[in-house]
Amino acid sequence: MLRNFLRFMAVMAITLVSNTVMSQVTTSTITGVVKDPKGQLLEGATVKAEHQPSGTQYSTFTTKGGIFTLPGMRTGGPYRVEITFTGFAPAVYEGIVLQLGEPFNINANLKETESILENVVVSGTRRKAAVDKTGASTNISNRTITSMPTISRSLSDFTRLTPQANGNSFGGRDSRYNNIQVDGANLNNNFGLSSEPLPGGPGNQPISLDAIEEVSINIAPYDVRQAGFTGAGINAVTKSGTNKFKGSAYTYYRDETYNGARVANEKLGPQQFSQSNIWGATLGGPIIKNKLFFFGSYEYEKEASPAYNGLQEVVLVLATYQTFLPIP
Repeated sequence: MLRNFLRFMAVMAITLVSNTVMSQVTTSTITGVVKDPKGQLLEGATVKAEHQPSGTQYSTFTTKGGIFTLPGMRTGGPYRVEITFTGFAPAVYEGIVLQLGEPFNINANLKETESILENVVVSGTRRKAAVDKTGASTNISNRTITSMPTISRSLSDFTRLTPQANGNSFGGRDSRYNNIQVDGANLNNNFGLSSEPLPGGPGNQPISLDAIEEVSINIAPYDVRQAGFTGAGINAVTKSGTNKFKGSAYTYYRDETYNGARVANEKLGPQQFSQSNIWGATLGGPIIKNKLFFFGSYEYEKEASPAYNGLQEVVLVLATYQTFLPIP
């Protein structure tokens, strides 16, 4: 009995490890090297980063090689990073914006100070440092999501921005070979009867665009953290609250009058009736400032269009076919 229980626990552990390895990245990282004015690597320097909208702080120390890593950080920003070491003026970097799954590199050169230590802001930077890519990737920020027009209000409207995309196909692979994850959870069309990559069938959007913070599309990356697809790994993260209460309310309306009436010089016939209404709202803010936050999103969609009457078509086809049969 004990042996069977141990076997079961071993299988469960392997399964959990496999799921962890195949999961997508939902955070970002800051890495870098700290040196003195002579280029010597500094061990034990303190590195602190603060996500200014929420007050969330991250800290670490440099290793023997002067290297530091701050993993598991919230995407977006801006961040303020301060690097300190006894006998040197602090180096401060401001306006840092982190992208989903991509490390931001900082190479700091601390300046020596006199007996009286001073806080010296080295420089603020908004330029994203160069990173080692693990394959072709495209990052879609929240600014892009909110500023670009979209008809279906779907993630698919924005994943097409990557150069390797052809509709919902990436790198020449069928859309069913993609892997879509939101906050690390799979959101795929596993049944596979429709061409839509998201579950719910054609036209259905299981998650509101107003709840999405950032999206990244990776094409065949050589990264052990990303697996389970041969087309594209589409990774999205949702918004989170900050120290300020923020909310929105919106509505969208569209009917057949918004459709085009001409193709080149040819005028189309009467427009088929269609109507789409979307209502939604979002709200986020602090529960405990600098520590605990909340964010909620609600969206309701209603569509109306003529239903297909297949019986009439079948009767018409049968009647046409019967005229070719010999009359007994």
